[in-house]
Amino acid sequence: MLNVAIVGTGNISHNHIQGYLAFPERCRIVALVDIYPEKAEEKKTRYGLAEAQVFASHAALLAADLHVDLVDVCTPPYVHAEIAIDALNNGKHVLCEKPMAASLEECDAMIAAQRASGKTLSVIAQNRFTDAFWRLKAAVDSGLAGNICHAQVDSFWWRGHCYYDLWWRGTWEKEGGGCTLNHAVHHIDAIQWLLGFPSEVVAMMTNVAHDNAEVEDLSAAIFRYPGGALTQLTASVVHHGEDQKIVIQGEKARISAPWKVFASQSADNGFPQPENNLALEARLTALFHTTPALTWTLHTGQIENVLTAIEQQTAPLVDGEQGKRSLELIAAIYKSAITRSVVTLPVARDDAFYRTGGLLEKAPHFYEKSASVSNFAEVGAIPLGKDLDSGVEA
Repeated sequence: MLNVAIVGTGNISHNHIQGYLAFPERCRIVALVDIYPEKAEEKKTRYGLAEAQVFASHAALLAADLHVDLVDVCTPPYVHAEIAIDALNNGKHVLCEKPMAASLEECDAMIAAQRASGKTLSVIAQNRFTDAFWRLKAAVDSGLAGNICHAQVDSFWWRGHCYYDLWWRGTWEKEGGGCTLNHAVHHIDAIQWLLGFPSEVVAMMTNVAHDNAEVEDLSAAIFRYPGGALTQLTASVVHHGEDQKIVIQGEKARISAPWKVFASQSADNGFPQPENNLALEARLTALFHTTPALTWTLHTGQIENVLTAIEQQTAPLVDGEQGKRSLELIAAIYKSAITRSVVTLPVARDDAFYRTGGLLEKAPHFYEKSASVSNFAEVGAIPLGKDLDSGVEA
C-alpha cells in the first residue's frame, strides 16, 4: 500500500484524487497540502479523506512524522522543481503535473535528484493514456502509412477573459508562459512521442483576446525533422469549440486522432485516382481497432502506470527525460518567436532560454496583468479538452 501526499489542491487536483481513489487496494491519500489550507480541507471533505492530514506547505509535510511514499505535485509551475527536488531528496517518489518546471535548467536539476535518490519521477502527459493516441501510435509504428511527411497539430482550447484573473495565471514569472506551455504541452508531448524529436523550430506568438495577461494566447510553430518532414503546431486559448486533432500524412496514407484514414492512389499523370487504396485503408483501420483499449485512461491511466512503476521498480512511460523533451520544444518555440530566428535543437546549456530566469528576462509583455483574484469558486475537475477516447472522427 503506497501512501500519497498531494501538494496543491486547486482544480487539477480533482483529476489526481479521483485517479488514486480508483485503486484503493494499492494506494491511499494520507496528506493534502496547500498554501490555502481551506482548499485542502474542502477536498478532504468532498472526497471523504478522513485520515488525510492537511499541511500549509510541502516543507511542513516533509518535516512531519508521516510516512509518505509518493508526492504528487499539482501546484503552479514556478514551484514544481523546488517541491519535486525536496521530495526526491527526502526519499519520496514524485509525480509532477505539467509543465515539468519553469526552465530546462530546473528539469535537469529534477532529473539529477531523481538519479541520486533512485526514486521514480514521472511528469503528467495524460494524452498518451487515451485510446485515440495509443492506437494512433500503433498505426504510426506499424509503418503501413509509409515515411512520415507532415503532421498538423491543432491544440485548440478556449478560455474566457477572466481565466487570467487568477493571481498566478497570465504572468511569465508564475505561470511560465501562456497557451504554448500550459495547454499545448499535451499535444507537444504527444507529437514528439509519435514522431520523435525535431532538429529545428521556427515560431510566432501573439495575444489577441486576453488583455489582462502578459503571456501569449495564440502561437504557431513549425518543426523540421532530420529526414525533412515538417509538423505545424497551433497553440491557442481563443478557439471556440476546442476542435483538437493530430493529422499525420505518410507517403502512403493519412491517419489521425480522432481516427480517420485516407490512402490516395496515383494515376499515370500523378493526380489522385477516383478510388483510394481501399485495402491499405482497411489494414490500417483494422490495426487501429484491434489495438487493445486501455483499461485506465487520462490521469487515472498515468497514475496506474506510476503505481506499477513504483511497485515493480520499472521505468514509468513518462519519466523526467520525457517531461523535459516537451519543455525543450516549448523553450525553442519561445526563443524562435522572441528572437525571430530558426532555433536548432537541442537547446544548449549556455543558452539564455535554458537557464532559470532566462525566458523571464526576454519575454514580451503583450499586456500588463490587470486583475488578481486569490481563488475562483470551486467548480470541480477542470475540462481536459475534447474526449478522444472513442478515437473516431464524427
